[in-house]
Amino acid sequence: MRQIIAMGGGGFSMAPENLLLDEYVLRQTNTNRPKVCFVPTASGDAESYIERFYAAFQKLDCEPSHLSLFHPPTTDLESFVMEKDVIYVGGGNTKNLLALWRDWGLDSVMRRAWEKGIVMAGVSAGSICWFEEAITDSFGVTLDRLPCLGLLPGSNCPHYDGESERRPTFHRLLQDDRIAPGLAADDGVAFHFVGTELKATVSSRPDARGYRLRLSENGVLEEEIVPEYLGQLG
Repeated sequence: MRQIIAMGGGGFSMAPENLLLDEYVLRQTNTNRPKVCFVPTASGDAESYIERFYAAFQKLDCEPSHLSLFHPPTTDLESFVMEKDVIYVGGGNTKNLLALWRDWGLDSVMRRAWEKGIVMAGVSAGSICWFEEAITDSFGVTLDRLPCLGLLPGSNCPHYDGESERRPTFHRLLQDDRIAPGLAADDGVAFHFVGTELKATVSSRPDARGYRLRLSENGVLEEEIVPEYLGQLG
């Protein structure tokens, strides 16, 4: 079963005290002590980010590891990836992530891992990279459209409530016919795809929301998606 869990923000990257989304990702493997591999390419394999990953995931029932392209663990990256149960891609610069993956052939490896049934997950850059296109700040201070891997159809935008320019930029790109209809996620919201269909929307924050956006005769239509909250209310 092909699965992608695309997180708009949150998880250990943004809220190390709130690991509800990370726990949700691990549960989708249906495996005791799943092998989860963190891929921090978008951050330039930042050591502090890798350390935060281990600090969080060593608290969970799993076997954590990481894949660095600046200090590769092996010359056989495909075998390294294919033995995992979860590939968890971190945030950062999506444009640089895609360039490095393509240069190393890791984009094709990731597609084969997805087709094999390894759970593909990620936050921010690690969320939008799976779609046909996305809204990113990879180009500098302004937000713009970026073509991505195309495993999932349409477009995606993370940090929808966390960064003030995300919503108006998505609306403007739709109005200018520069981006396909798609999804936006508040921080703490994850879209769970099975195949290329959205199976579930979940959240680690009770008030966070997801959205479907498309252009209609009356302008941009934004449909709210109320996610399943993974914590306990009250």
